[in-house]
Parts: sequence; C-alpha cells; structure tokens
Amino acid sequence: MSVSYSFLITSLAGLSTMLGMLIIFISKKDSNKIIVSSLSFAAGVMLCVSLLDLVPESVLLLTKNYSNLASILFFGIFLSIGVLTSMFIDKKMPDNNKNHSKLFRVGIISMLAIVLHNIPEGIATFMASSIDKKLGISLALAIAMHNIPEGISISVPIYYSTKSKKKSFLYTFVSALSEPFGALIAFLFLKNLITDSFMGMLFAFIAGIMTHISFYELLPEAKSYNQNKLSSIFFIIGIIFMSINHFIF
Repeated sequence: MSVSYSFLITSLAGLSTMLGMLIIFISKKDSNKIIVSSLSFAAGVMLCVSLLDLVPESVLLLTKNYSNLASILFFGIFLSIGVLTSMFIDKKMPDNNKNHSKLFRVGIISMLAIVLHNIPEGIATFMASSIDKKLGISLALAIAMHNIPEGISISVPIYYSTKSKKKSFLYTFVSALSEPFGALIAFLFLKNLITDSFMGMLFAFIAGIMTHISFYELLPEAKSYNQNKLSSIFFIIGIIFMSINHFIF
C-alpha cells in the first residue's frame, strides 16, 4: 500500500473525532440517548475488530518467525501490556462525573489524555494500512467508531462551560490531529521496524487496549445512564456491523 493511502486512512480515522461535535447541535433532551448508543456501538465495534482481526493477524504474523508456543507466549505478553497500558490511561483520565463549574477543566484534561491515547492508534493504523488493506480499514473503522464518543467527551464539556462552538471545535480538532501525527511518527522513525514480528506484537498490544476500553470504559460509561436496553441493542449492532465489515473487506 502507498504511503499516501496509509496517511489518508489514518487521517480519516482521526478526523472522525469531529463527528462527536454534532451532539452540541442536537436537542439537550436527546443527548443521553446519543451518548449511550454511540458508546455502546463503539464498544461492540472495538471488541469485534480485536477478536476477528487483530488477534488472528497477530498470531499469524508471530508464527512466521516463532514456534506455536513462543507465538502464543509473545501474544499473551503484549496483549497483557496493552491491557495494563489502557488501565494506566484510564487512571490518568479525569472523572467525568464532575459538577458544571468544572466542565472546562474536564474538557481540557480529556483532550490531553485522548491525544496521548490516539498517537499509538495512529501509529498502528498507519503501519497496518501499509501492509494489509483489509486490516488497515478494519482498524481505522474501529478507531473511528470510538473516536466519536471521545469527541463527545471533549466538545460537550468545552461547549457547555464556555458556550463557544469555536472553542469546542478547536479543542476537538487538536485531538483529531493526534491520529495523523502518530502516522507521521511511524513514517519518519518506525518504518524500518515494520517486520512480521513487530507487527504481530503491536497488533496484540492494540487488541489489549481495545478489549479493555470496550469492557471497562465504554460499556460501563454507557450503562451509567441507566438505559441498559438501548446500550445492549447498540452493542450488538456494533458487533454485527463490524462482523459484516470483516467479511466484506
């Protein structure tokens, strides 16, 4: 795959963060349902891409250079590192249950934390797109789906604390740019490390992050709105959507 194609896929995944801004133009009474549905949908998408794409691809790439036992061992190690990394990020993320007077601070800290989280995602998407179109698109779609609620987590507190759509756009856009910035880092510094073993370990690492985010960040946050039926429906829709995508591409 060409470098320009990989940059395009990664940039589109990052810019999907901007879609989260749409919620500030929607009636306030509908915002809870939109948040619940998008969080649950993203959780289903991320879990599905981890199980159907990243995990099998990781093991396949590792077995090209290692024995089956060593491949499983490396996979388990880097999957665990991914989970632990995501847990660390979660602990550094601000608690969203803040009162209205703290909304601006929550939005700023959320933006900083999400930027740090999106850079390795941009690296992974760029590298995946460079060697495998199917996996690159699947990964980009999964990242795009969870970037939307991340955009919500930035744009909503910034907007409702400042009443400024321009500021909400600016801070959300900075977060969106972190994805292609990760791709730039991969292109400038990591392109010589794109080997089967490296990619296998990286995919295991990202699978760990995505699985943890699905079960311990997105779904719990969606269920905190006490709309379990809506959450379950969109979680299943996310799984179905990504499953269809898996067989189409």
